[in-house]
Amino acid sequence: MSTDRVSKEYGSLVFTDADMQERLPKPTYKKLMQVIKDGDPLDLDIANEVAHAMKDWALEHGATHYTHWFQPLTGITSEKHDGFINPRGDGTVLMAFSGKELVQGEPDASSFPSGGLRATFEARGYTVWDPMSPAFIKDEVLCIPTAFISYTGEALDKKTPLLRSEVALEKQAKRVLALFGHEPHRVITTIGPEQEYFLIKEDDYAARPDLVLTGRTLFGCMPAKGQELEEHYFGAIRPTVNNFMKEVDDELWKLAVPAKTKHNEVAPSQHELAPIFEQGSLAIDDNLLTMEKLKLLATHHGLACLQHEKPFEYVNGSGKHNNWSISADGQNLLEPGDEPEENLQFLVFLSFLVAAVDEHADLLRASVASAGNDHRLGANEAPPAIVSVFLGDELSPVVDALTHDTSIHTPDRTEMDLGVPALPNFFRDNTDRNRTSPFAFTGNKFEFRMCGSQQNLSDPNVVLNTAVAEQCDRFANDLEHVPADKFVEHALAWVKKNFRDHKRVIFEGNGYSPEWEKEAAKRGLPNLKTTPDALPCLIKQTNIDLFSRYGVLNEAEVRARYVAAAEQYAKLLNIEANTMVAMAHRMYLPALTTYSSDLAASVAAKAEIGITATSEKKTVQTITDGMEKISAATDALEKKNAAAHAIEDPSAQDDAYRDTVVPAMATLRSEVDAMEEICSEDYWPVPSYNAMLFWV
Repeated sequence: MSTDRVSKEYGSLVFTDADMQERLPKPTYKKLMQVIKDGDPLDLDIANEVAHAMKDWALEHGATHYTHWFQPLTGITSEKHDGFINPRGDGTVLMAFSGKELVQGEPDASSFPSGGLRATFEARGYTVWDPMSPAFIKDEVLCIPTAFISYTGEALDKKTPLLRSEVALEKQAKRVLALFGHEPHRVITTIGPEQEYFLIKEDDYAARPDLVLTGRTLFGCMPAKGQELEEHYFGAIRPTVNNFMKEVDDELWKLAVPAKTKHNEVAPSQHELAPIFEQGSLAIDDNLLTMEKLKLLATHHGLACLQHEKPFEYVNGSGKHNNWSISADGQNLLEPGDEPEENLQFLVFLSFLVAAVDEHADLLRASVASAGNDHRLGANEAPPAIVSVFLGDELSPVVDALTHDTSIHTPDRTEMDLGVPALPNFFRDNTDRNRTSPFAFTGNKFEFRMCGSQQNLSDPNVVLNTAVAEQCDRFANDLEHVPADKFVEHALAWVKKNFRDHKRVIFEGNGYSPEWEKEAAKRGLPNLKTTPDALPCLIKQTNIDLFSRYGVLNEAEVRARYVAAAEQYAKLLNIEANTMVAMAHRMYLPALTTYSSDLAASVAAKAEIGITATSEKKTVQTITDGMEKISAATDALEKKNAAAHAIEDPSAQDDAYRDTVVPAMATLRSEVDAMEEICSEDYWPVPSYNAMLFWV
């Protein structure tokens, strides 16, 4: 896409505000904007006019079908395509689309995860148009972003609680801002999701059943080279990858997804795409579109896009950094300004974030818990499982001074002279980056770095939004009746107390160090290392009450989400265990049998002419012993997986998978990988790490 075409084609496949202004009568457009911007109820007459205009626009862009595009508890997106056609009875057809079809759909809800909210025989569910996220065209289908609820009204998706949490946060934040004399029209969250992924050859992907079925390599010995030379990070991008990235940009820009930054990541064959910040729920919609396009478009270039958190051992896995902020009518409420110590409103909202993370660290950890992310968190590539807050050199002195009632001094920005006259001097930021911190302040936003690369970001943002809404609510309740001339005094005292009460969660050091784990335990911070450790936090009564109090999720919906997540963990590990067993029986053992037999035949042939093949004999014996170990480990894994799979209680089943199946999988992998190290590549049945990570 040439430079002059970018402006022309950006958003060309989105039913934009400009399209609505052009195609809708002015009164209709005005009422629709009141629905989108003010939350007014939607009138069916307005919906009919919008549907007609949307249909005409879609037909002009080649669409023949429409779909309600929604996000079930699987975390990915779902769609059912319906044609615009309405046969007339005379052999011709009318292309039609009504307001009712726009506003409401009825997909079968029985086959999606519901955590027990719906029985299999209770199939009816509803998709409901989300007018705050624009419709778009994908693969000649008009996609209408929607919420997904059950027949009885419970949320069956990721989007509905996210939208509810945004409403709750806006309501409570407006109460706080009113105390500062501000009455903003809108208060919204902004999110910038940084998406990491791997690219390998499509042929290598197809040759690995573990990648195809589970998204990660369940076997594979250490490659001769990993990421130790550190030459891949920000390195020159391969031509094939660059062509792929260009196509991704073109296709995302047509969908008005503001893809901005692309580069090589730390691990070989790993890359990242980062967008410009958008309003919260829209940013998550666009991230889901991005993930879909990355996978689809990779195939155009003979590549496979891997979005699992840990597709390869021995090198970094992939995360998705959730950059979160809050703004009122375009003003970033987490912008410190030149003198943060004098910006009381900023300090108030900063204290909200610190307190929210401390009080609900367990929920934040649970919101990113998955079988895939368990492989990544705590390794030297991602934050530890201990949730803490990093503030940096600019804000830490402010918080320290407030908590100790001492004078506040923030360091001046340092001018850097590089000693080369041709290079301009520049000012160093006062806040460095802490890559080991799970929740780090990075200038005017917080970066939540624990999220997994393949997850739907709705879950952590529901927690963040609700937890901050709770803090806003408390502040407003405590200070709404304070006289105006006493407000600053009382607000500052409130901030000081909030920082004192939650100072334990602030940590500026190395999150990977063993000392921090000990220190965190002394501070009383939770260290939930695995998904089975973290998920039960969802159904603690205090957490159920939090979501219920702000209308985000009722108790049944919270418990259903716990069950769905717990079941998904067990199902994924069951699939991984079954895949390992199948690969051992059908690929590795036959390959090793053939190799050892050929070696044995070579030994016998040499013996006939008086040659003692000591090395070959040793290798044959080693392989034979290894095959016995693989066979025993495979049998053990089968038994332990069957026992865990038979457990009905979700919590007990997850514990069994963590405590028995995962170690058995590790044992089988170790035995197979030991054989890969000595088996000829000509016999090994799958591509090696060397081949997959360092393709040309």
